[in-house]
Amino acid sequence: VIFNICDCYVRRPDQAERVIGTLLGSVLPDGTVDIRNSYAVPHTESAEQVALDIEYHHNMLVSHQKVNPKEVIVGWYSTGLGVTGGSALIQDFYSREVPNPIHLTVDTGFRNGEGTVKAFVSVNLALGDRQLAAQFQEIPLDLCMVEAERVGFDILKKTAVDKLPNDLEGMEVTMGRLLALIDDVYKYVDDVVEGRVPADNNIGRFIAETVASLPKLSPPAFDKLMNDSLQDQLLLLYLSSIARTQLGLAEKLNTAAQIL
Repeated sequence: VIFNICDCYVRRPDQAERVIGTLLGSVLPDGTVDIRNSYAVPHTESAEQVALDIEYHHNMLVSHQKVNPKEVIVGWYSTGLGVTGGSALIQDFYSREVPNPIHLTVDTGFRNGEGTVKAFVSVNLALGDRQLAAQFQEIPLDLCMVEAERVGFDILKKTAVDKLPNDLEGMEVTMGRLLALIDDVYKYVDDVVEGRVPADNNIGRFIAETVASLPKLSPPAFDKLMNDSLQDQLLLLYLSSIARTQLGLAEKLNTAAQIL
């Protein structure tokens, strides 16, 4: 979702200062909102009003639900550091689409090297029967990513990089983090054994289940497995490189034939 929002921000019209879109996902039984998808919605805004392309929004929703019927509207997002003056108007629209919509804000400027992502819900302030305003309240937010997405997100937070890491460099970073986590587990177990830290049965069971899930392989067998897997990956890279080269040559030959 974060990558999609940043991509939409890069592709926004020249006159647009921010991007607005719909968040899709599901609501878990414990009340947690799981955001898994998003799409941008064209809009125009001024100091006094905001206009959304509602027809485009509904068409995109129908298209997404054909692919993922379990995903429903859970809220909307905007780029920027926080809630703005027009956010109440957009929140009111999404409140008619779904009860208690989430408002997600993403700082696409990544100021100070931090990708600030916040989530809000709104509460209507009323005086008698008259609605006065909408008060936004920040709620807890967790970014759940697989390791490959985490590496990409860390690169995205940097304002400039010399080059993107290749597969081996990415694997090196991942293995470094894995070793650091293993060291933390070793330290925790040692502290519990020595009595420096009180034992937690839940953590102990989790560690035991994790160790039990590892296959029992001898070092030579593990090395052979890793080498075979690495060779398969290198073969795929080689074949994909040949395919790209062939497509490039075919395109150039086709262009040359049209010129002649």
